[in-house]
Amino acid sequence: MLHKVPGCRCTWLKFAIMFGLRSSGGSYEKMRSEYYLDVENPFCPQVTKQIHEHEQESELREQMSGYKRMRRQHQKQLIALENKLKAEMDEHRLKLQKEVETQANNAYIELEKLAKRHAVHSEKEMKTAMADEKKFQQQIVAQQKKELTTFLDNQKKQYKLCKEKIKEEMNEDYSTPKKEKQERLSKHKENMQHSQAEEEAMLLAQQRVFYDRNCRAFKRKVMIKRHDLEQEQIREELNKKKTQKEMEHAMLIRHDESMQELEHRQLKTLQKLRMDLIRLQHQTELENQIEYNNRRERELHRKHVLELRQQPKNLKALELQIKKQFQDTCKVQTKQYKALRHHQMEVTPKAEHKTVLKALKDEQTRKLAILAEQYEQSINEMMASQALRLDEAQEAECQALRQQLQQEMELLNAYQSKIKMQTEAQHERELQKLEQKVSLRRAHLEQKIEEELVSIQKERTDRIKHLLERQDRETDAFDMESMRLGFGNLCTLDLPKDDYR
Repeated sequence: MLHKVPGCRCTWLKFAIMFGLRSSGGSYEKMRSEYYLDVENPFCPQVTKQIHEHEQESELREQMSGYKRMRRQHQKQLIALENKLKAEMDEHRLKLQKEVETQANNAYIELEKLAKRHAVHSEKEMKTAMADEKKFQQQIVAQQKKELTTFLDNQKKQYKLCKEKIKEEMNEDYSTPKKEKQERLSKHKENMQHSQAEEEAMLLAQQRVFYDRNCRAFKRKVMIKRHDLEQEQIREELNKKKTQKEMEHAMLIRHDESMQELEHRQLKTLQKLRMDLIRLQHQTELENQIEYNNRRERELHRKHVLELRQQPKNLKALELQIKKQFQDTCKVQTKQYKALRHHQMEVTPKAEHKTVLKALKDEQTRKLAILAEQYEQSINEMMASQALRLDEAQEAECQALRQQLQQEMELLNAYQSKIKMQTEAQHERELQKLEQKVSLRRAHLEQKIEEELVSIQKERTDRIKHLLERQDRETDAFDMESMRLGFGNLCTLDLPKDDYR
């Protein structure tokens, strides 16, 4: 707690602390009535004293007003900088948000394009497979038709040879009747035609089985190829998603580092301005305190000069007072002398009256001379003591003022050191709070990234697993249907390697 010093005006330290703690809620007159204590100076004329007080009051008012304006200006600068930094942070955050949205939109567009490309590719592959199947079927049919034609030609040749051979044998057999030969020839023709018909039917049946089995095997090959394409496409899609997610994570980390850099830079800028303003404020307080000290010393010096000028008048008044006391004492002694003379005249014979009166007169003269000497000495001692007392009093006032001003300067330095330490501690707390905020935000981001990577890996595993399971079920169903149709195991069937494209 600051104590008011009797006989001193409002110190700059008190005002600075009062304004700094925001306890100067009243007007200037209220503040002046509490801290502005007038100096009682009986030696200073009233008019001169009022003029000096008015001048000092104006100087102090101007000094306080300037200090208030400076503090308000500092507060406006801090608020303006905070608003500017907030707008910069909002703009930066909006920019990062737009970048994230752009990245997400681009990723969605890329996935849409990939899905359309896959659909077009799948449709193209399906059409190609249908065309290849049709071409494959046509090739088998053409091959089988060619085989059938060759087979029928061979049968005709064989039929003709057998027919000629039988005719030759019958021509060489002269013992058999002609009718019987004709019957035997007809029967032989009939047997050969029947045998050739059975062979042709068997060939057609084999060709049909071959056709159906190879077409079935070709369908299985197309299905397996479609399965491979589906696996390739889903892996491409999942790889694309993973790449996009990795790019998104890299962008988020870059955004976090950019945000961290901006936050540290803004905090450093704000703290630098705050420290600069505090240094300027402290410098102003120190200059005002020095100016106040100089003014106090000038006031005391002016007071001492006035006291020195006023001292002769005061000494003259004291001298007149002592002389009046001397005159009063002389009057008292005169009355006592008269009373003593009257008494002596009554008790002393008349013949001795003259001698007694002369003795009393001499005694009275001697005592008055001694009294006058004593009062003269008192006047001299009073004048010497008053001069010495004035010098000692003025020196004591100077010493007291120097001690007071030194103490106030030390208090101001201590107060400013305390404010500086509190500000530095506040800056350290703000930096620690920012570090904790940045660390926590980075931890949440890393946790989010890890969770999204786990999620996308799980999606990859599940989708590939479901696709393979569906393809296995489709393949098993196809193979079971092939077994039911009597085609056996089609995996070992070798198909033509030409893809007919």
